[in-house]
Amino acid sequence: MNIEQFNQLSPSEAKSVIEGCVAIAGWQQQLVAARPFLSLQQAMATARRLTEGWGESELCLALSAHPRIGETAAGSMSHHTASRAEQSAVLSAGSQIKQLMTAGNRAYEQRFGRIFLIRAKGRSPQEILTQLQRRLGNNEVAERQESLRQLREITLLRLQEILL
Repeated sequence: MNIEQFNQLSPSEAKSVIEGCVAIAGWQQQLVAARPFLSLQQAMATARRLTEGWGESELCLALSAHPRIGETAAGSMSHHTASRAEQSAVLSAGSQIKQLMTAGNRAYEQRFGRIFLIRAKGRSPQEILTQLQRRLGNNEVAERQESLRQLREITLLRLQEILL
């Protein structure tokens, strides 16, 4: 779908098209309301600006739709499909990486009380595992900010793929 087609959709159709980007209804509604966009670049800049105010509540909302890294997303909604595609390299990793990822996920959840979030697209399983292990050393504030940065990257990559 290109930007012109996105601009021509009804508000409910446009929201449906982008709901797989992130499970934050407020962001979806604001982006749809900001149409029409003159270009993909304008749409992406607006989308990026709308992510800048995200905090703990938006992170919690978004995480409700994300599987643990290394686990297959169950379901047929667009965010499940996107997660499966983004994590394909991790899902096909060797058993040792998968075991270390499972242990790392468990340690992360015990430490921070939420699932580990990382942009998996374009990263190798080893790189993701290395980042997971590194981020276990973060304090709560630094980790929340890093998780939000990753959430923004995931959201904007998904939107760009939809609108190209």
